[in-house]
Amino acid sequence: MVSSLSLKHIEILLVEDSPTDVLITKDALAEARMLNTISVVDDGVEALAFLRKQAPYADARRPDLILLDLNLPRKSGREVLAEIKVDPALKYIPVVVLTTSQAEEDVWMAYELHANSYVVKPLDLAAFVQTVQSIRHYWLSVVTLPADADNG
Repeated sequence: MVSSLSLKHIEILLVEDSPTDVLITKDALAEARMLNTISVVDDGVEALAFLRKQAPYADARRPDLILLDLNLPRKSGREVLAEIKVDPALKYIPVVVLTTSQAEEDVWMAYELHANSYVVKPLDLAAFVQTVQSIRHYWLSVVTLPADADNG
């Protein structure tokens, strides 16, 4: 049985400052053979500008899923998460924290800020690819999300 979401074009925003992790994440999502558009920004300020359609992102499409690193330049992933989840126009977009931090305080903080998931990036390349594919499968094939989160 095919999910209705797997038949539509999926918009993913990857907020990640590591070029290596960006490439691995893009490759893992491409291997999943789903219709994905992956937009990438490399710091928290750019992430919020993208989400709010501020210059130079006026034509940016609203993401169906945000993959957010915690340790970002200019504005941390923690600050970005906090701003997303209090913004009525953004708060219903699922945010998966995808980070290297295994610190218990980071896990608690992410969930206190209403992250939808907290995933530690595996160090092994094959495990990282499988993790990204699992995130994609769960959030874009299994879970039912509001059809129009703008009106949530």
